[in-house]
Amino acid sequence: MVNFAHFADVHLGGWRQGPMQELNFISFQKVVETCIERKVEFILVAGDLFDSAYPPIETLKETFAEFRKLKEAKIPVFIIAGSHDYSASGKTFLDVLEKGGFCKNVFNPEFKENEIILSPTIWNGIAIYGYPGKKSGLEVPDIKKLKLEDAPGMFKILMLHTTMDKVRGVLPIECVEADKLPEANYYALGHIHVDFRYKNLVYPGPVFPNNFSELETLEKGSFYIVDTELGNPFEKIEIKTKEIVNLEFEAKNALTTSEEILKELGRKNLKDKIVLLRVYGEIENQKLSDLKFERIENFCFENGAYFFLKNTHDLKTKEADFNIEVKNKENIEEEGITKYSKENPSQFNKFIPELMSILSIEKQEGETIDSFNSRILGESLKVLEVE
Repeated sequence: MVNFAHFADVHLGGWRQGPMQELNFISFQKVVETCIERKVEFILVAGDLFDSAYPPIETLKETFAEFRKLKEAKIPVFIIAGSHDYSASGKTFLDVLEKGGFCKNVFNPEFKENEIILSPTIWNGIAIYGYPGKKSGLEVPDIKKLKLEDAPGMFKILMLHTTMDKVRGVLPIECVEADKLPEANYYALGHIHVDFRYKNLVYPGPVFPNNFSELETLEKGSFYIVDTELGNPFEKIEIKTKEIVNLEFEAKNALTTSEEILKELGRKNLKDKIVLLRVYGEIENQKLSDLKFERIENFCFENGAYFFLKNTHDLKTKEADFNIEVKNKENIEEEGITKYSKENPSQFNKFIPELMSILSIEKQEGETIDSFNSRILGESLKVLEVE
């Protein structure tokens, strides 16, 4: 019988905004605190503890302090690298954590011509195997070659940071067939930011949402505690930090939409909440700067909001009239477009704002570079009305 915690995709250091970085770390602290309170036997971290192989020094100091708590509680931590904290050179700060005695990286392969044999890390009669995630899904072909070194009579855990066919959905990305994995008693997965379970194969979801869209859909983080003594051994633990206020508006007129947003915000209790504003649509004969985002943001903070985030990726203008005065740094991009358009008159200048918006689209987790490039090209061709 075993009792352990499994989490992944913490992405410490990932958020650029300070208050959101703080919430991300608080969520990680809550995981550590819960694991200690629940007296789990050990912890599995299935990749992307950090958002990069070389996180900021402040992030490292805070993370080491949390791992020290686990060490003092005598809870061992077993890890693999993810696609973000993996390094082709093999040198990451996960190694520093391991050398400090705070965790054990269970990736121990033997590469042969047509197969990769994983040797287990043995702990109290449990065999833990692992293979790291890599950039652009490069781990997928390797995982298809995996074999596990035998560990007779032991509870086997396989840790992977990759995309499984059962969770891929419609994303055009290469994936691993779950039913063809080497046999194990538990599959501790990471990489795809969803709470998903297929038999004994588990994605726990991110410890904290990693972008605007994830805040909209997930609102909170999660991880799992697994206790094989129970009839249903899989317990999802939700990590709650701040409540979310979601607003979505279709904009046709910039000025009236701004007033509608402010009016709706006035009906909400914003105290200590994260406000998410998504604005889409097409405005005519106006500039994007006519939407009073600065005023909206100020209103949120004046009414006690913890943080304000907006998404305008699907907001477009019909006319490219850019006679504007730059009053703050958010308008620098528009001023550059205006100057270029005046100095280089062309019928194509009207497409520039929409094309700039497309270039701000984010690469999805697990999406290959080729697929992402194809998606950007496709969206650009639509704007240019090219078949």
